[in-house]
Amino acid sequence: MMNNLQQSSQATHSMKKYRLTVLSGAILCTLTACNQTNMGNVKENVKGNEKTAPIEFLELEKIAIEDAAVYQAAKSHADQLMHKQSRLQSMQLSDMAIVDSTVLSKMIEPPITNPEVTITQSTITQDNNEHYLSSLSNPVKQVKSEPLSTFSIDVDSGSYSNMRRFINHGQLPHTDAVREEAFINYFNYHYSAPADTDSPFKVHTEVANAPWNHQRQLLKIGIKGFEIAKADLKSANLVFLLDVSGSMNAADKLPLLKTSLSMLTKQLDENDSVAIVVYAGAAGVVLPATAGSDQQTITNALNKLAAGGSTNGAQGIELAYQIAQKNYKEGGVNRVILATDGDFNVGTQSIDKLKEMIAKKRESGIALTTLGFGQGNYNDALMEQLAQIGNGQHAYIDNINEARKILVDEISSTMQIIAKDVKIQVEFNPQQVAEYRLIGYQNRLLAREDFNNDKVDAAELGAGHRVTALYEITLSNTHHKYIDASRYQTDSLKGQSQNQPNNQELAFVKVRYKQPNSEVSQLITQAVMLEDQPTSASDDFKFASAVAGFAQLLKGAKYTGQWQYQDVIKLALESKGEDLFGYRAEFIQLVRTAEALQ
Repeated sequence: MMNNLQQSSQATHSMKKYRLTVLSGAILCTLTACNQTNMGNVKENVKGNEKTAPIEFLELEKIAIEDAAVYQAAKSHADQLMHKQSRLQSMQLSDMAIVDSTVLSKMIEPPITNPEVTITQSTITQDNNEHYLSSLSNPVKQVKSEPLSTFSIDVDSGSYSNMRRFINHGQLPHTDAVREEAFINYFNYHYSAPADTDSPFKVHTEVANAPWNHQRQLLKIGIKGFEIAKADLKSANLVFLLDVSGSMNAADKLPLLKTSLSMLTKQLDENDSVAIVVYAGAAGVVLPATAGSDQQTITNALNKLAAGGSTNGAQGIELAYQIAQKNYKEGGVNRVILATDGDFNVGTQSIDKLKEMIAKKRESGIALTTLGFGQGNYNDALMEQLAQIGNGQHAYIDNINEARKILVDEISSTMQIIAKDVKIQVEFNPQQVAEYRLIGYQNRLLAREDFNNDKVDAAELGAGHRVTALYEITLSNTHHKYIDASRYQTDSLKGQSQNQPNNQELAFVKVRYKQPNSEVSQLITQAVMLEDQPTSASDDFKFASAVAGFAQLLKGAKYTGQWQYQDVIKLALESKGEDLFGYRAEFIQLVRTAEALQ
């Protein structure tokens, strides 16, 4: 009897062991099928003891259902085999990434993975397979209870060009894809610039009626950075970090990426250097640091790239920073330019780990710029955050004209930082202003105490950059307030002299910044006076208002009342003014198309 039980137990164990081996091989084949399709040119195939499963996939599924424990053990075993295979593959550059190119390959260990993710799905919106951070409109605040508004500047323009891509493809963007400040700051406004870098920017203010509600006003705060001619830019140490994974195999992705960076290369000279790092299943150096004047070599290296495989972006970022550090230019521009659709599906899955690494790297003086490409799996949420943490900017390139705008026309502001950690704090005078609402900058808001804390990171201002912020404000003497007065709140202002010096101030604007080579901030202040306001709004003010109104309509029109797309078009036409590159005329056409898509 005992012998029979032992034999039965041994038979069961042998069967499970056989199933384990068979399932491991089958699952391994399934996991690697996509990669193996494209690995025909790899110099040395991975060798091992794995056997091809002599069963159909349906039979595998049947066994898995019958014995879940065996299936899980088999999958675990297959994962171990997959890891070994990946480590072997990472010792060489995949031919699917580099085609017939002499490659200097410098591999790194894969980062330690962490299943904990700082940003949860509740903070990320998925539009099909695209990812956006949750972005609700800022609420109305009462001046008596919250007189201070504090935020970091933002010079990203990616949300606007991404919206253009949606509309040109016959679709309205998801509300979370719309960031009002990116829309407003996409356009050039005629702010005067400072004479020298001792004061790296000037502050401009203007107040006029809000076009969607004449019972309220808009306060515009504009900053204009010191302008530097292209010929006077500091020498640049650039590392192109390029996604060549399978998801980049589309006309609006890798081909557009290569053409865009070729345009940037033409702006460089012998004092600049360019290195190219690529990543797919593994990361490697395609082009070591090469003089910017050797444009043919750089262009040839770009043209030989092809897309295929999975996406290990974390490995690529680590390697790109290593190359940038090795070729660091003291006193120059040191920057990694990441160009991708943002689909990081292999390697480090933890957003917070990736953020920590980039935050550490920025301390060494190397900035990170992110350029987004393509549609279908675009990860705007990740691209914007990485640029924000890496002291760079994020742009979305939907066509070759946008590439020229960012990488040629605006290269000075894209490349050279003239002020860092730039923060704005506005204090509203409760004698004049009852309520306010900041339009946009939702993910740039700061606590009031962060303004004077030099340890708190904020955004950088590039040479010639323009930053515009709009507040919708409700004056104290109007009866059309958003929020009713508190029944039991004491009016602490009653009895105060109306002759106080600040009685004619609407608000007091403070801007804190650091020089690029300093860790100690400086302060610029400016009062916004009632008596200094013009009798009629400037064209720039009205056009910025039209853009802000359009962005709010796309986000759901919570605060714009009865205002419609036709009102946006009318105001934009009236204030279009000089439009050298046609961006304002294009905006008007986009609004017309958006109206038709409603």
